[in-house]
Amino acid sequence: MLLISFIKGEQRRIGVLDQLQNEVCDLSQVAPQLPGDMLAFIAAGRPALDQARQAVASGNGRFSAVRVRLLAPIPRPSRNLFCVGKNYREHVQEVQPAAAGDAIPEQPIIFTKAPSSVIGPRDPIPAWLDPTRSVDYEGELGVVIGQGGRGITRAAAMEHVYGYTVINDVTSRRMQRSHQQWFLGKSIDGFCPMGPAIATGEDIPDVTRLRVQTWVNGELRQQGCVADLIFAIPTLIETLSRTMTLEPGDIVATGTPAGVGMGFQPPRFLGKGDVVRITIEPIGTLENPVE
Repeated sequence: MLLISFIKGEQRRIGVLDQLQNEVCDLSQVAPQLPGDMLAFIAAGRPALDQARQAVASGNGRFSAVRVRLLAPIPRPSRNLFCVGKNYREHVQEVQPAAAGDAIPEQPIIFTKAPSSVIGPRDPIPAWLDPTRSVDYEGELGVVIGQGGRGITRAAAMEHVYGYTVINDVTSRRMQRSHQQWFLGKSIDGFCPMGPAIATGEDIPDVTRLRVQTWVNGELRQQGCVADLIFAIPTLIETLSRTMTLEPGDIVATGTPAGVGMGFQPPRFLGKGDVVRITIEPIGTLENPVE
């Protein structure tokens, strides 16, 4: 099931996307008892999901997806997004070629992005906000936490996963480097496109088989498989929850494969008029123009 947040008319709603029929089932119409906000819906857990499935099966409340404006599935996260740096070996090698094997991290590298950086599908990436003109793309799989907790073990970690989404961890490379830590270069307003949906975990039995593909202006730049993560999703959840409590709706961006703009010689940064498209099936495609 693909859960979405969208605007129809002037109202923000949540629903279910049928990609084959290009239709939306408006849950606020067919199941008005359900929370109308994605964070509250996730926190409601299994009972809300079961009611949503029944609503979709009824066939009611459907209309063409072209009639709505898709938002990020969680338009405003309740706190910073957790992100993982250098989590694909080939990406490490492209950004630190001289260090090669010595640059492979021994533990997950965790940083965060501000909630105000989140935008939805087709929303423009405001490259003009970066004074250094070094805007780069990073296609990534995002993990959405369902059941919160602290001290979650690797063995139990996947029980806490609600679903998955697509994230573009847009970055100002020169700001990232000049500040010695990554928050400012990663948290510029509009620098975290997300969407088009959250695919529920139960519909993706083996997340390691998912592939991340990124195109810039129709040119395939990134291809990676989740199976190639240096630190797998259970390890990331265990690491994060070792000393802090994860909450429903928390988002973990798992890292980007090789092919980012800074890996080219000379670097191929984004500029006005470019279009970035990231696909992870069966979640869908996240596309954003650059302005």
